[in-house]
Amino acid sequence: MWLLTGCFVCSFARPSAVYPVTVVSTVGSEVVLPCCWKSQLDEASISAHHIQWVAPPNTVFEQRGEEKWQAKEFGGRLQVLEEKLGSGDCSLVIKDVQIRDTGKYESFMVVEAVQSKRTRVFLQSVKLSVTDNKSWQSHRPGEDFVIDLRTPYSMTLVYLSKNSSEWSLLWMRENEQTSERLEQSLWGDKLTLKNLKYSDEGIYKVLDEQGVSVSTIKLSVEEKEHDKLKTSQTGGTAQSSCSSVFISTLLLCSVMILHLV
Repeated sequence: MWLLTGCFVCSFARPSAVYPVTVVSTVGSEVVLPCCWKSQLDEASISAHHIQWVAPPNTVFEQRGEEKWQAKEFGGRLQVLEEKLGSGDCSLVIKDVQIRDTGKYESFMVVEAVQSKRTRVFLQSVKLSVTDNKSWQSHRPGEDFVIDLRTPYSMTLVYLSKNSSEWSLLWMRENEQTSERLEQSLWGDKLTLKNLKYSDEGIYKVLDEQGVSVSTIKLSVEEKEHDKLKTSQTGGTAQSSCSSVFISTLLLCSVMILHLV
């Protein structure tokens, strides 16, 4: 790929005050870093759409026509939609975003200048913040608990019981499952903990290969209110039935005694 080095002379046009756009996302989502070149450049001055995205000081993505390059650490997750460039949209799409993608990004349009020189014109600064997925789930005893792994980068599942201070390993992607009740989906994107027990209550964390949190789930295992009400009503009905039998028996005995007298 032709990063702007060597015989090309690069100049930088940048506003004196740059206010980055803030974008917030969660691990595994698709995120868009906004960019519009028409706000900085005249369409007549552009012979070809040559876009650069930089995570200072390193270039992470570059595209000129059908030629594309991106930094290997992104694993093919970056994209600028060619069909939208003509209308001015040079936004960077990051698929399956990870916490390690957090940081500052800057976009540039490279334009031809005199004597085969190229000028790099600043377009947009974006501050990206990526966090893990947080949720709370409540299930009845005996139900199944489904855990979304969110991303192919998810490698382990750990568990912290509400009565413990130590994390336990429940699953690793490269190994066989470590729990008899834990099943992995056919596509490898979900885990299911079968036949929940009260002792399964606690915090579950999905971690990536670097041990960074992908998701955190707090699980409660309890009867629902209508289940408790139903149990209470059933108990009350049984008690009422027993009382009725007792009263009927008592009345019958009284009649028999009076008859004997």
